[in-house]
Amino acid sequence: MLTWLRQQQSYVIDLTLSHLYLSVVPILVSLAISVPVGALIHRSRRWKALVLGVGGILYTIPSLAVFVLLPQLIGTQILDRVNVVIALVVYSTSLLIRTVVDGLDSVPPETEQAAVAIGYRPTARMLLVQLPVAVPVIAAGLRVAVVTNVSIASIASLIGVEQLGQLFTQGAQQLYLDPVIVGVVLSLALAAVLDLAVLALGRLLTPWRPPSRVRHA
Repeated sequence: MLTWLRQQQSYVIDLTLSHLYLSVVPILVSLAISVPVGALIHRSRRWKALVLGVGGILYTIPSLAVFVLLPQLIGTQILDRVNVVIALVVYSTSLLIRTVVDGLDSVPPETEQAAVAIGYRPTARMLLVQLPVAVPVIAAGLRVAVVTNVSIASIASLIGVEQLGQLFTQGAQQLYLDPVIVGVVLSLALAAVLDLAVLALGRLLTPWRPPSRVRHA
């Protein structure tokens, strides 16, 4: 396996970088959509039920079907990475809007009342009080979304988009395990690194929270 990896080093690096792009860019776009939308609907039962219901339906659509249908809907080439990015934005946004709403709903009423008493207006209260307090819940959902994106992105290899999933199809076609093993290891490593990055970011944004302690038996 190491011999194969050395021979294919440049190719594997390109696939890894492409997989990283397809995993991270949709998350950034989804956050830019989910935070304001979640902030707008979390107080409205009607809009919350509607938006979360639509998001739940979109999340259940098979990813391969979305990858195949999108080029026909938006006029792109089937090998264009933008199809995968858009599909993953849809999936991530469906998940993250619910996470943002849950995070804002978890803010203690007394915290909001204290912010009102101090004189915070609604927008300032949302940006400076509610969202910061909701960060732990949002970060937990973001970790799930990031790892899910790493997994779903690999399916795009079935339509020819280059990323680590190509190693799975290559190994299956050639009946050769080395590419499959390398693809699995790198996918797991990528998911772990991104998960730790989100965890570190969540801690950075909540410096007031005490560090978690490991309990010993």
